Amino acid sequence: MRFSRPIFRSRHHRFHPRHIDSGVIAISPPVLLLLGFGALSLFGTGLLWWPLAAHEPLSLWQALFTATSAITVTGLSVIPTSELTLWGQVVVLGLIQLGGIGFMTFAALTLSLLGIRLPLYQRNLVKESLNHTSFAELKQLVQLVVRVSLVAELTGAAFLALVWVPEYGWGQGLWASFFHAVSAFNNAGFSLWPDSLMRSVDQGLVNAVIIVLFVMGGLGFTVIGELMEWRPGKSLSLNTRIVLRATLWLALLGFVAMLLLEWQNPRTLGSLPSISARLQAALFQSLTPRTAGFNTLDTGQLSDPMSLVTMFLMFIGGGSGSTASGIKLTTFVVLLMVARAFLRGQAQPHLMGRALAQDTVMKAVSVALAGIALIFTCLFVLTITEPGKHFLDLAFETVSAFATVGLSRGITGDLSHGGQLVLVVTMLLGRVGPLSIGYFLAARREQAIRYPRGSVPIG
Repeated sequence: MRFSRPIFRSRHHRFHPRHIDSGVIAISPPVLLLLGFGALSLFGTGLLWWPLAAHEPLSLWQALFTATSAITVTGLSVIPTSELTLWGQVVVLGLIQLGGIGFMTFAALTLSLLGIRLPLYQRNLVKESLNHTSFAELKQLVQLVVRVSLVAELTGAAFLALVWVPEYGWGQGLWASFFHAVSAFNNAGFSLWPDSLMRSVDQGLVNAVIIVLFVMGGLGFTVIGELMEWRPGKSLSLNTRIVLRATLWLALLGFVAMLLLEWQNPRTLGSLPSISARLQAALFQSLTPRTAGFNTLDTGQLSDPMSLVTMFLMFIGGGSGSTASGIKLTTFVVLLMVARAFLRGQAQPHLMGRALAQDTVMKAVSVALAGIALIFTCLFVLTITEPGKHFLDLAFETVSAFATVGLSRGITGDLSHGGQLVLVVTMLLGRVGPLSIGYFLAARREQAIRYPRGSVPIG
């Protein structure tokens, strides 16, 4: 009798993650992840298509779009979540939780396969070869992801309840608090209200809790784990320092841009009565594009310059291994360091006293180019399927879908079925795309052939 190759090998065997081999069919992990998201999306579609899921039964298309948006923790929607019954809202929340925690777990596994030391913090950002993966470490890692997620969500819900229970009563107030806490930590951006959080624009506690939750979810699991273990006098890893500093600088950029570009806009900041409310709204809107998708101002009323800034922040996204998507903070910072090194005539880019390996640079360039190519392709198709729509609106929607942010200029429900299908595909590919590239690169093998050097004019 002929036996297939064993899946579990001893610690002395090197593990190559290019394929998961069942002995019959070899499936690459990125394809497996995409199939998993697709299967969960179809399962959620069936649950939402059930007549009990909405006050007015959803069409199959509405159910599919909503389920896909939830499992990819995007937040774009063709119907208000308020049109769903309690059962429908529970289904959406369950898909958000599966998409968020499940993706965080998969991302953490990928980072470990890329050479990041587990369980709590990383010694190296990227290594040339893979270390063997301990099942004990992986189990501990998954437990920590789930534990941190649940503690953050329940704590956030408790604080939100302090505001919403007195306002909406015990039943509706508690449910709204829990729903928005889960949606915020998983960077989903789904809200129970058609205007998202615009009604809470001047509620300081609500703004603070939602911001803390979606920033935590967008930092990345390895960063959260390392911060939990940090003690005075203990240095943080390069990745954690990059993510924290980039988060602060991009928040400052967005905040200043909001103040300069929207202060006098009578449809956004200019409509708020007090300076404190304007500052609060500007801070919220500067942080939400990279991760969450909630809004306290009407996104469709932002000026064109601020819309471009928002698209830029959405494209960058959050930390590696987080619930956020985009090309990721570390990718963006590495690209900046490469440009700086070239302009200064340096032989090798470096950051915070560490030289960046060519391997790291190539991965960053690959992820960024893949993101740009996906956005361009999807936007090109949208301009064909939606000839009557404003180009900026279509571009904004495409970037939001790719980065799984969920901010919208209000055209999602007005798109044709063809246009909405493009967004469904964009959400799925945007959710698994950058991580898939990292997986393929991690599984590469060294080529024995070496070619002679050549140079071509650039610029």
